[in-house]
Amino acid sequence: MKIKFVLFLVVAFFMAIGSVNAQDSLMIRKIYDEALVNGKCYSNLHDLCKNIGPRLSGSANAQKAVEWGKKLMDSYGFDRVFLQEVMVPHWVRGQKEQCIIINGKNRIPLAVTALGMAVATPAKGITADVIEVHSLKELDTLGEAGIKGKIVFFNRPFDPRFVETGRAYGTAGDQRFAGPAAAAKYGAVGALVRSLTEILDNYPHTGATLYKKDGVNIPAAAISTIAADQLSAMLKKGKPAVKIYFKQSCQTLPDVLSYNVIGELKGTGNPNKYITVGGHLDSWDLAEGANDDGTGVMQSLEVLRILKAMNYHPKNSIRAVFFMNEENGDKGGRKYAELAAKNKEEHLAAIETDEGGFTPRGFGFSGLSAASLQNVKLSWKPLLEPYGADRLIAGGGGTDIEPLKSAVPSIVIIGYLPDSQRYFDLHHSAKDVFENVNKRELELGSAAITALVYLIDQHGFQ
Repeated sequence: MKIKFVLFLVVAFFMAIGSVNAQDSLMIRKIYDEALVNGKCYSNLHDLCKNIGPRLSGSANAQKAVEWGKKLMDSYGFDRVFLQEVMVPHWVRGQKEQCIIINGKNRIPLAVTALGMAVATPAKGITADVIEVHSLKELDTLGEAGIKGKIVFFNRPFDPRFVETGRAYGTAGDQRFAGPAAAAKYGAVGALVRSLTEILDNYPHTGATLYKKDGVNIPAAAISTIAADQLSAMLKKGKPAVKIYFKQSCQTLPDVLSYNVIGELKGTGNPNKYITVGGHLDSWDLAEGANDDGTGVMQSLEVLRILKAMNYHPKNSIRAVFFMNEENGDKGGRKYAELAAKNKEEHLAAIETDEGGFTPRGFGFSGLSAASLQNVKLSWKPLLEPYGADRLIAGGGGTDIEPLKSAVPSIVIIGYLPDSQRYFDLHHSAKDVFENVNKRELELGSAAITALVYLIDQHGFQ
């Protein structure tokens, strides 16, 4: 009798699990139907890119984007829409940069763009010898004797062996982030950095560089990959001698008041427990910021729109956040975390979408134990597998949500993982325009993120 009773309980348990999975599967199918049939993220992205355009922090367009974003959220009738004040840097590029190879009687222009937060050259520009390096360690070997008075040319390409292109970006990125400051320490008068992309083209890719607070700041710019190969070949040839003429007029102005834009669906059971999904509203000034990160903010907004359109009433409060100033200061993410701690908000999870609007592959999780991640895989992978978004791995996050780790130690930080192969072809360059976003891929991504938010809201992390 006891054995039969135990068997009955086991059968009932697995029937209950099956019922839950069936309900979840049906709900996720409905989420995808709403995203693919009635989706708004592509048309909203068109408005952002074409009617506002580049949105560098502190600029007039960044403020227009804030006002546009709040108005759009208001139009959907979310339970709450509000702005968070945040002071942000105001860096301006100035006049078009110039970079010319002087090689005997030849004058060869190179495609160049100032790095974000870089300083200007003298008004007449700089003309100097060039020294090519492939790592920051080479600077220490060369020392002041080999570097002083020269322009340092950092020419380490992407490592093509990485399947995930973000890892190649990570291993090449120090030459842009830290290279100019390191070169200045040895008396360099300027720095040129190979664009952080594998593609060979004549579109230089900008991005922030970090100066030492008490150090000497030297002008720094990125050159295109074609220009980098051309300059490197001429330096290797050696004769006639190679010099560079380099001029830019960028400057940093006083900080400006800006805002994070936040929409919220209030939780019916746990209104002070939050699931945040976000991307960054600001972009670099070279293009429309379509994939970096217009797609991310529009997907985040779409999560709330989809759930509201389906008349879904979440257990926990769900927020979509348009973070300001990810590109050159991270002030929006830090402010959001600061206020979360101050207001004693309990954040269950934060999801960032900032790797482009490409085909969804899955999610990376930080803050879960190995056992909890295994449970997530067992429970949720079968639900996401039919949609190709079932790669659930350890390690994930994003610049804007990372500060929440210290503000809310129990939080699970999640990075949305789309296909990575094309992102750095466009990233931080003049090619990051609306026309390089695929509607279908963008909508599939918004559905995948919404499905994950739904699963977290229903089940939490076991």
